[in-house]
Amino acid sequence: MSISKNARLPHMFYGGDYNPEQWPEEVWLEDMRLMKKAGVNIVSIGIFSWSLLQPGPDTYDFGWMDRLMDLLHENGIKADLATATASPPAWLAKLHPESLPVDQDGARYMQGSRQHYCPNSKAFRLYGQRLVRRLAERYKDHPALAMWHINNEYGCHISRCYCEVCTSEFQIWLKKRYGTLDELNARWGTNFWSQKYYAWEEIGLPGKTPTYANPGQQLDYARFMSDSLLDAYLGEHRILREITPDLPIMTNLMGVFKPLDEFEWAKHMDVVTWDSYPEPTGGIPYGAAMAHDLMRSLKGGEPFILMEQVTSQVNWRDHNPLKRPGVMRLWSYQTVARGGDGVMFFQWRQSKAGAEKFHGAMVTHTGDENSRVYREVEQLGNELKLLDAVVNTRVEAKVAIVFDWHNWWALELDSKPSRDVRYVEQVMHYYKQLFKLNVGVDFVQPDADLSKYKLVVAPALYMVKPGEADNLKQYVQAGGTVVMTFFSGIVDENDRIHLGGYPAPFREMLGLTVEEFDPMLPDQTNRVAVKGLKEADGEYGCRLWADLIRLEGAEALAAFTSDFYAGSPAVTKNSFGSGKAYYVGTHAEEALVYGLLSRILGDLGVAAPLQAPEGVELSVRSLEDRRFVFALNHNTAPVTIPLGGADGFDLLSGRQVGGELELAPNGVAIVQLK
Repeated sequence: MSISKNARLPHMFYGGDYNPEQWPEEVWLEDMRLMKKAGVNIVSIGIFSWSLLQPGPDTYDFGWMDRLMDLLHENGIKADLATATASPPAWLAKLHPESLPVDQDGARYMQGSRQHYCPNSKAFRLYGQRLVRRLAERYKDHPALAMWHINNEYGCHISRCYCEVCTSEFQIWLKKRYGTLDELNARWGTNFWSQKYYAWEEIGLPGKTPTYANPGQQLDYARFMSDSLLDAYLGEHRILREITPDLPIMTNLMGVFKPLDEFEWAKHMDVVTWDSYPEPTGGIPYGAAMAHDLMRSLKGGEPFILMEQVTSQVNWRDHNPLKRPGVMRLWSYQTVARGGDGVMFFQWRQSKAGAEKFHGAMVTHTGDENSRVYREVEQLGNELKLLDAVVNTRVEAKVAIVFDWHNWWALELDSKPSRDVRYVEQVMHYYKQLFKLNVGVDFVQPDADLSKYKLVVAPALYMVKPGEADNLKQYVQAGGTVVMTFFSGIVDENDRIHLGGYPAPFREMLGLTVEEFDPMLPDQTNRVAVKGLKEADGEYGCRLWADLIRLEGAEALAAFTSDFYAGSPAVTKNSFGSGKAYYVGTHAEEALVYGLLSRILGDLGVAAPLQAPEGVELSVRSLEDRRFVFALNHNTAPVTIPLGGADGFDLLSGRQVGGELELAPNGVAIVQLK
């Protein structure tokens, strides 16, 4: 589904959350003037408006929303209309206290914040879906309506509920998954610690237990809660699809966010949207870049929309420094460079009351266009008008990183060899070096079609579900190259060990077995000596983990230098079929990972689009005969980038470029190549 066509908006999306209900209506007219001046073409409305739209169980008030929708249309601004169910009204909590969620200690949350609902609450779903139907029927033909926005940031505050309703729904979910108690008992290994179940009603939630809960139960509970939140979303989705079959429907995800299996969620979203809030003084936002690539990958490379970011500073960290001048613009273009077809903010006008009154906005507490923030907002919005040719193009990527939410959940359960092995940290450790190499990256699930990629990286693939090992092995046999890391291929989908020597599912492909592994203490380190990577040869530090590897056909590229396993392999390479399989049996320092990936990519003929200085981010978007190179300078000094014989037209400056490209600090160029 083309976002722009179905949302009735053929340009790059630009705008933000608009909450005019917080202001007198005479302010709305000033908002329209400032929005048009800044190039705003779409706003999200109604996200937290349930109590205003429905003052009581049987009363509704759409008058103010009618006036708002008409005003937006009169000013040429589209509406991303929310279903308002993210924050239930006080009357629902009073009438149905069972709709409030329960924490792990059995205490019920109170009304007075947001997201105070159990996703399985029948009352929450009943009243929420009634409101959604009324909204859809009322505004289905309104010319301002461009897109539906269901709820808001599912799971942000309440990702787990331990109420009686969730307990009974979990039992039903388990029946559907396993069919019989014998099957469940076998999958969960309940003969351990006398946990065997003889009736479905005996199964509770993995709440507060004396020590470790059953890992299979914990893992299925994570799946169940993701599914429960998704089912609440789908209840509203079905109504909107019935009444407005041609309009895009979505909810805003939260990037690399553990509680939701976002690959599954994306199947039910017409466009992926997400909210990004990197710490503003941390240098290059590698985490935001990774999340952009992940969000783009959720629907196979389709463009996404950045639904929320902040212009200046947030309000919810312990300390909330400003984004420095030019950083908001630079990071916004990172969004576009990595596949975004929309750049939006929370929020339009900075609130004067409430918990987020110090959260930055497009219009600050000055209330006018004279602030530094608004001037940057205006510049960006009017520049984005120049990028119509970029809309709906795709990011070029020849490298994929395997990412799996079920693996994340399983890897970080308790009762593991080391609590310091964190999944996203391991993924980032490899992603960051690919970012520095300016090589495009997609994220894929373990069972995805890998045939178009030259290199697949699979960090910490602890859980291997049926068919996934065969998929990776077939990819390598057919000529692909894979890099796998420690603590991979250990368990199945129920967190049961794959017997036969670690990593049993990949032992043949990797040409090795891991006889033991040695999780290191926090202050413990080792070193590895590399010989076989040419320019990367030398000694490097390592920490966190050491695999004791016995070669079974693979060759060692690096060996540990200390402890009783000094001299044993730390990094290996194996030929398998027509391809190659690399294994890294420790958490090596970044320089080694960079050198390893650089050598592999060089052998595969995968290179950056241009040779750029350190701190310059490059990306390519293309479609048919259109090809755009994005260059972003994250340095505090100007840089010069040789174009290597290429020339083209810089969309932002409006100038022809050839020979070399000069970028100021925080500078951006988008060059359409001839």
